[in-house]
This record gives sequence, C-alpha cells and structure tokens, in this order.
Amino acid sequence: MTPNSNPELVRSIQHRIENAPDRRISFADYMETVLYHPQHGYYSRGAKFGAGGDFVTSTHLSADFGEMLAKQLRQMWEILGKPKPFSIVEMGAGQGILAVDLLKYLQREAFGCFEAIEYVIVETSSSLRSHQKQIQGANLRWCDWEEIPDSSIVGCFLSNELVDAFPVHRIAVEGGQLQEIYTTLDESGAFREVTGELSAPRLRSYFDFVGIDPSHFREGYRTEVNLQALSWMETVANKLDRGYVLTVDYGYEARRYYAIGRSRGTLQCYCQHRYHDDPYTAIGEQDITAHVDFTALQRQGDACGLTTEGFTQQGLFLMALGLGERLAELGQENRPATGQEIIDIMQRRQVLHSLIDPMGLGGFGVLVQSKGLESDRDRLKGLTPPPMF
Repeated sequence: MTPNSNPELVRSIQHRIENAPDRRISFADYMETVLYHPQHGYYSRGAKFGAGGDFVTSTHLSADFGEMLAKQLRQMWEILGKPKPFSIVEMGAGQGILAVDLLKYLQREAFGCFEAIEYVIVETSSSLRSHQKQIQGANLRWCDWEEIPDSSIVGCFLSNELVDAFPVHRIAVEGGQLQEIYTTLDESGAFREVTGELSAPRLRSYFDFVGIDPSHFREGYRTEVNLQALSWMETVANKLDRGYVLTVDYGYEARRYYAIGRSRGTLQCYCQHRYHDDPYTAIGEQDITAHVDFTALQRQGDACGLTTEGFTQQGLFLMALGLGERLAELGQENRPATGQEIIDIMQRRQVLHSLIDPMGLGGFGVLVQSKGLESDRDRLKGLTPPPMF
C-alpha cells in the first residue's frame, strides 16, 4: 500500500507556490523541497534504506562492495606517495555502511593506509548524521562544505548514489521549442504541471555543453537537466588539492541519456521497493531520482581543472579489483560441504553476481577523475578496462 503524503510538507509547498510569481515553481525547486525540506523532507527525516525500506544500494547487499573500493583507495594512497593524512571525503554517506566496510577492510589488510586516513563525511541530513555517528574506530569527522577550505584535500572525494538525488529541471518540447515543466496548483489545491519559458539560460546552453543538439528532439519529448551536479563538481574540484574524485551512480553518457528513444526522461520514484514516475504521490514518503549524465560531470571536471582517468561500468570496475577471484574461490574447499554450507555458498554467489550484473547494479557508471598527479602516474586497478569517454 502506498503511504499517504506528508500533510505538513504538502502545505509548505502549496504556500510556496501561492506566493511565487505566476503561482508556479520549477520542478527542481519542488524536488528540492520534497527531498530536503529541513523538517519534513524525505532525506531530512531519514531515508528508508535496505530490505525494509524503499530501495537498496550496493552497500546493503554485502561488505564486498566496500572492500573492493577500499582496495582502490589503498592504491590511490600509494600513487599519491602515502600522504598522512590521506583524506577520504564521502559525500552523502547514507547509513554509514560503506564507511564501516572499507575502514574495517583497510584496518585488517592495509593498516598503514588505515592509520593515515582522515575520514570526512559531508551529510546534509541531521537524521542520517546521527546514525552515522555510531561509526567507531577511525579518525572521522563530519562537516559542511563551508568548513572544507579550497585546495585543502589530499586524497579522494567519494560518492555512491548521490548525484541521482540532486534536484533536476524537467524540460519538454512544445511547438518545436524547449520549454520548462513547472509545478503549480489546480482549483482544488492539488499539484499539476504546466510548461513555460526556461527559468535560466544555462538550461539551453547545457545541451551545447554536453554535445547534444536539442533540435532533434521530437514534439512531446521530455527529459531532465541537472544543473546542481555541475555546481557540485565545481565545488569538489575547488576543494581538492591533489588526488581523486570517484563517483558511482546509475546513468549514461549524454548521447545515451538524450537518445531520441528515451522520450519520457529518466525520472523515477521509489517507494517500498516499487518504482514509478509520479512525483506527486506519497509526497515526502518516497524517493525521487533521475539518472546521471556522466558526460556533464566529466566535462565540468575538465573545465574545473580535473583530469578524467576513466569511465567504466561497476561490474567491470569490481572485477578488475578482484571480485572475480572471490567468486571463483567460493566452494573450493578441499572437504565436502554440508547442506547449509552449500546454501550459504549459493546465496553468497547470488549476492556477488548482483553487484556485477550489467542489467542491474553492475551497469552503474564509475567515473574517476584526478588532480595534481604526475603525467607518468600509475594506472588505477579498477580502471583496467579502457575508458569509455
């Protein structure tokens, strides 16, 4: 059963629309409020992760995802000359599972790297911060972007399924022209959509930036533009002095994102492990996301002084870091396995396969960018496959 909308949040958005010019707000403003309202937003109140919530991420399946990332972070530390501190800045850490998994692995398998780590979490949700602060046994701190000086980080900025939750502008083609989709109210006070002129010139220039000609879009075509992702990438690049930016998320290169056949865009809502495309139901009680345009992140990084190390699929990334060997080792004991051990092995094999399944989590994109490295730097293990850009 789909939960009811949060009435306080609905009233807050209605009030905002009633006091806005033309009695409408951009969908980006609507999505920002629904997800991040300080008291009533979906993430502010603590998003529902895991099997009993609305969605799962790679970290909820097993510790293997975090351990593979830990191996990559160890190599980054070595390439950087084993700096101390080695800062890992995780942005949007959710329940803190990824931090726990990779720190435990490094403490056990690479203690020198573990000792050098300063683990920084940038988290906007006070509810999630409280949950994350149960993490123990490492040099951790929480901060806002304003508390990180420019050019101060030597290490890696890390995010897993963060950018897909940034508010997006929605665009439609009407009368052969690009129009923006706004949220307004009907006579009964219910939310409905209207179209109008673009709210910002950057929405039009965005398509030039990612190499897409919108004149090829057919009448009625709908899609999204994530301007906040560009601002975020600029911020990250400014804070990084030397090291890497590792972004894991679901999405496409621009030519696939804005393909003619993807005429309804990528906006999705998640509620109790079911997904649909209606953002005006279960308001404040469901997640709203849009796929990531990785071309935009790569080109914005280039413009801000980053170098693209590579872009690949999560499945290939994890296999290059040794997940294939873990799969091969399952069931290789010399003694015969018991019935329960066979069941455990089959379940674990299923979990590992789900992390590399190209039709699921394995199809997620992994973008690695760098700053301040020598031209003859070592190749990262996780990017053994050729870059896709």
